[in-house]
Amino acid sequence: TWHLKKIPQIVSERTFSLDSPKFEAKTKLELNSVCGIECQRKLPVPSLSDLKDLLSYETVFENGTRTLTEVNVLGLALDPAGNTTTRRSLRKKRQIYGTDSRFSIYDKRFMTNFPFNTAVKISTGCSGILISPKHVLTAAHCLHNGKDYVKGSKRLRVGLMKTKSRGGGRKQRRSGRKQGTSDGMPSFQWTRVKSTHIPKGWFKGVSGDIALDYDYAVLELKRPHKRKYMELGISPAIKMMPGSMIHFSGFDNDRSGQLVYRFCSISDESNDLFYQYCDAEPGSTGSGVYLRLKEPNKKKWKRKIIAVFSGHQWVDVNGEQQDYNVAVRITPLKYAQICFWIHGNDENCTQG
Repeated sequence: TWHLKKIPQIVSERTFSLDSPKFEAKTKLELNSVCGIECQRKLPVPSLSDLKDLLSYETVFENGTRTLTEVNVLGLALDPAGNTTTRRSLRKKRQIYGTDSRFSIYDKRFMTNFPFNTAVKISTGCSGILISPKHVLTAAHCLHNGKDYVKGSKRLRVGLMKTKSRGGGRKQRRSGRKQGTSDGMPSFQWTRVKSTHIPKGWFKGVSGDIALDYDYAVLELKRPHKRKYMELGISPAIKMMPGSMIHFSGFDNDRSGQLVYRFCSISDESNDLFYQYCDAEPGSTGSGVYLRLKEPNKKKWKRKIIAVFSGHQWVDVNGEQQDYNVAVRITPLKYAQICFWIHGNDENCTQG
């Protein structure tokens, strides 16, 4: 069951103008030497002032201007347990672990219907997920390498899946070139991004001291899409998930033009991250990870986003580099922040 939780409040205190970014960083779809499972266990619990700093955020607008918003966190009970992880056996793995268990979705009835229609393509080469009529959730490193925004993020666009238009055939014949895509392949309707929010914790985290805990970003589209989107949920502990299973869909680079769906069980968790061996390739980074649980006191089941797929990461375990596929969990604090970004106030974000 989805359990209702009281959410801490995130309120903006001050907003400053910053210099325009250079937009010169290279997009990196795989991150190296980040704080891994062992390293996470040793991290101190962030204090309230640390959290205010980490959850302050940058906003970049379509015209290249940039602001920093400082926030306050209200109503938060700090967890003294720190970054605990559940100890399980750790094995060295790869991005495709044994038999490739990914499914390409070819049927247009599935592709353009919920939940698959919520997957979107980001113009920098990543995936994302629709979380409101105007907002998309993705990974921060799809837009920023920790020091600067990536080259392609200056004119950022989001591709929503559409099935081929009927008039495509005539157009193709006239130009002599094939404009559309073959049957079963999605084509995209591209929409400009009006603004982008990235938490300050991401800019610090790349130095290794805060791991990938803040590898998420929200994009606001210039105009609303008219599709069904997926709601946010607060990520439960592994033991509260049916079969510890998670699901996500994205646009993996090795299956060009296809929507790829997968599900798998989670192997390990910290307060902010899930470590799992879901088969995935670059391109699926930024996908929304979701679960299907029962609504409280109802017989209905509901899918909600509980994490953002951060991609394939090399992490330090017992002094050795091991690899995992990692997802950033939506904790009550991150729920409060993303909800605040969507609504512009915290009134709609009291229960998660």
